[in-house]
Amino acid sequence: MDGQLTDRELDALVSLLDDSDQEIKAHVRGKIISLGNEVIPFLENKWESSFNPEVQKEIEELVHELQINLLHQRLAHWKNSEERELLEGLWIINTYLYPELEYEQLNATMQQIYFQVWTNYKNELSVYDKIKLINNVLFNDLKFSANTKNFHSPGNSMIKTVLETRKGNPISLCSVYLLVAGKLGLPIYGVNLPNLFVLTYKSGKFNFYINAFNKGLIFTRQDINNYLEHLKMDPQPAFYEPCETIDIIQRMLRNLVFAFDKIGEVDKSKEIKKLLTILSED
Repeated sequence: MDGQLTDRELDALVSLLDDSDQEIKAHVRGKIISLGNEVIPFLENKWESSFNPEVQKEIEELVHELQINLLHQRLAHWKNSEERELLEGLWIINTYLYPELEYEQLNATMQQIYFQVWTNYKNELSVYDKIKLINNVLFNDLKFSANTKNFHSPGNSMIKTVLETRKGNPISLCSVYLLVAGKLGLPIYGVNLPNLFVLTYKSGKFNFYINAFNKGLIFTRQDINNYLEHLKMDPQPAFYEPCETIDIIQRMLRNLVFAFDKIGEVDKSKEIKKLLTILSED
């Protein structure tokens, strides 16, 4: 905060947060927000030392607004980057509920998972044996599984929670699978099926599908046809072909909107919809 405001000046600003004059309060809030995220540790200290519930509430709202602003910046930057790296996108979503979470923490956990697959991996294995090996490590050794009990929990769309609990929804389990497959250089991609996110192995004569929500079960194009028939839906190219990373992040966010709506967290749902807007803006 060098060159911005001294601690004494910040103290004076924070003390005005419970001013009865709404105009003064609005001006103070605007000034603090303009200082950016560097001011958060100072605000958190002020929260701890304050005995005024009104000021504490104001500080909580300010910190949340600053964190959301940072999330918006990161997401817009990710969207405009050439790489649109999957783990980075997932991490940015995670900072909505876990603003302190560092990308490096997630990356380190994913490296450990990848290492466990890699130590058993041999390039000379057949395509199907490679898939069996990944399935065995992820779903038998590491015990990743479908969170059928709390299917609509917001935690299922938080990769941090999924890596800790080893439980997730179709898209979060597929994301773990994709990250491992990507490190191994395998041609595996996400596929946006209605009500179910799956994976496809697509290279040369090999073209099949993988259901990470069902322990990596391999299935065919005909199975997708049957599934769509059961849903009374017409086939569309997007139901068979690889999707982009941005599609994965958008679907993850839509799941979060649904999850927050389901538990009555209307404000959170609105904030997530705003993130979806950032991704759909040209």
